[in-house]
Amino acid sequence: MSLPRLARAAGELLHFLERKNRPACVIGGIVVSRWGEPRATTDVDVTVLAEFGDERAVLGDLLSEYQSRIPNPETFADANRIALLRLPPDLNADVSLAAFPFELEVLQRATMWRLSEGLSIRTCSAEDLIIYKLVAGRPGDIQDIIGIVARQGRKLDAARVRHWGAAFADLKEDPDLLRPFEDALKKAGPHP
Repeated sequence: MSLPRLARAAGELLHFLERKNRPACVIGGIVVSRWGEPRATTDVDVTVLAEFGDERAVLGDLLSEYQSRIPNPETFADANRIALLRLPPDLNADVSLAAFPFELEVLQRATMWRLSEGLSIRTCSAEDLIIYKLVAGRPGDIQDIIGIVARQGRKLDAARVRHWGAAFADLKEDPDLLRPFEDALKKAGPHP
């Protein structure tokens, strides 16, 4: 899938959420092209503010404009804090319902990325993308981390990644969660 097509679809979703006064940003594979080594991706990953108790209202806004990819989207969103949507004409979007402290910080720290004339989208920071990738921990995520660290180098706020990485390592009971980041830093050279 072409980056411009995905970015346009993400931009339309973000614009819709903005009209509904729902802070949001792109967090997935599209953002890897901003901070790391560009790679193919086929869907749109977004996080939107949905504080505890407000999930159904946010989901209602989303479903008023977009089709769910699954039956019973309310039940799924309640259990998983994510909405699985279809963006016209044929793109998938995973919309995370943000309420936890890390997610709220992601939204506060998000910045605009100008891809071309008339095409800008709000994305998470490089550090926050690394944290998401560490938590997911799939082989492709590890490669993304390596690419982000190689490209961003000393510009990264390693303390932020370590802080949230340690918190998620405790939560997941995974003492090695930060290892891919630390290994990538060592390979990239001196870093605080």
